[in-house]
Amino acid sequence: MAIVKVQKNKAYYKRLQTKYRRRREGKTDYGARRKMVKQDKNKYNTPKYRLVVRITNTRIITQVVFSTIQGDRVLTQATSTELEKFGVPVGFTNYAACYATGLLIARRALDKVGLADEFTGVEEATAEEYHVEEESTGDRRPFKVILDVGLIRTGPGSRVFGVLKGAVDGGLHIPHSVKKFPGYSEPEERGMDYQYDADAHRERIMGVHVQEYMEMLQEEDPERFKVQFAKFIENDIEADGIEDMYKECHEKIRESPKFEKDERTVVVTHKVNGNKVIPSDGSTPYTRCVKRSNKQRKDRVQQKIQSARERMLAAANADEDEGEDEE
Repeated sequence: MAIVKVQKNKAYYKRLQTKYRRRREGKTDYGARRKMVKQDKNKYNTPKYRLVVRITNTRIITQVVFSTIQGDRVLTQATSTELEKFGVPVGFTNYAACYATGLLIARRALDKVGLADEFTGVEEATAEEYHVEEESTGDRRPFKVILDVGLIRTGPGSRVFGVLKGAVDGGLHIPHSVKKFPGYSEPEERGMDYQYDADAHRERIMGVHVQEYMEMLQEEDPERFKVQFAKFIENDIEADGIEDMYKECHEKIRESPKFEKDERTVVVTHKVNGNKVIPSDGSTPYTRCVKRSNKQRKDRVQQKIQSARERMLAAANADEDEGEDEE
């Protein structure tokens, strides 16, 4: 009989270390985070800023964040749904919206730290290679941040690089190259220069790819076009007006990037009277059963048992009376 060695014995489990909760949930890459957060020792208590980009099914979320011992602190934030105030009511997740959101967070962050006038970035989106740190001539250095993409796949042409390009054109100093941008092509031979087609990248920034798809779908499948671009039709946005819409959006962002809070409406309060809830705005009251205590729940069970016993006893007495009548 062969001897089987036990691999996962008591010593194995004593050495086992539980991973961080967000690592177990697959939400945080702690190796990447450690590199981005770690600051030089000769820069004690100097914030190290990150441009955090997260993409959901409905919007793009961007934040300028710095880390402290107590936790992360957010300097400013911008989301693609805010583009509605700048003339873009639809399409909050495409590449053009990513660029506009990156431009918005850049102008908003520079305005907050007092560098908006010194570092204006690119006045018009041309998609040419641009590095603000190479052109700064003033006494103050540009505002530096590091791109934090989390667990997003960073393939060539990814939407996170649209946010990166918008933030760079907005005047932020973000270490990067054009290698991941649309329009980049590897050199044919080693040692040769790479090729970068800025016009191809500009088409993505201005939403030309959306325009071409709209025109194609409108001709080939009008029914699907009405379903897929229902919000565009609802807002009277034609295919040939998309590029102008994003141009105006970039201009409006540069004019006033500040965040404006929505005006609060009247807060409706609810008065609880037993199981009835009465809203303060005069609408119809509704029922919400009050949670019973442990003692009340036990008393209720005893009452049910008692009532069931009484019913059974009454039924038994009725049967006895019927039997006596028959005799």
